[in-house]
Amino acid sequence: MSDQDSIFFRNFSILLGALVVMTVVLALIGLSMQNQLVANVQGQADRSSIQNAIKPVAAVNTDPNAVMEIAPAVVAAAFEGSLDGEMIYNNVCGACHTSGAGGAPKLLAAEWEGRLDKGMDAVIANAINGYMGENGMMPARGGRVDLSDDQVKATVEFMAAHLE
Repeated sequence: MSDQDSIFFRNFSILLGALVVMTVVLALIGLSMQNQLVANVQGQADRSSIQNAIKPVAAVNTDPNAVMEIAPAVVAAAFEGSLDGEMIYNNVCGACHTSGAGGAPKLLAAEWEGRLDKGMDAVIANAINGYMGENGMMPARGGRVDLSDDQVKATVEFMAAHLE
C-alpha cells in the first residue's frame, strides 16, 4: 500500500471513530433528558384538567323526547314589541300569504272560509302553535319564535279584517 492510502485509511478511521463516539454521547444525553421529562409530566399531570381541556364544546341531543325551551329573558320581542299587525304581516307573514307558498291562504275571503268558521281563537292558536293541514303547513309564529302571542294575534286580526 502506498503512503497516501495508509493516510486516507487512518484519517477515515479517526473520523468514523469520532462519529461513533458522538452518536453514543448524543444517545445518552437524549435518554437522560427523556427520563427527566417523563418524570416531570407524570409528577405534575392532573388528569381532570387534561380532560376539561380536551372535552368537546358541544354535544348532539339524540333524545327524541327532549323539548327545547327558550328562556323568555333571552328572546327579545320582535319589532320592539310592536302590535302593528300590518307591519308584522308585511315583514313576516306576507312572504307566504301573498303568494300562497306552502298552502298558505292568500288574503281572499274564499280561501279563509273554512278556517274562520272554526272561530278566531282557533285561527290565532294555529298561528301561534303552528298547524299541519292537508294543503300545507303553518310554522309556529310564522317561523319567528321572537313574536309574542299578542303580536301574532294582532297580525291575524289584521289579516282577517283585510280579506278581499
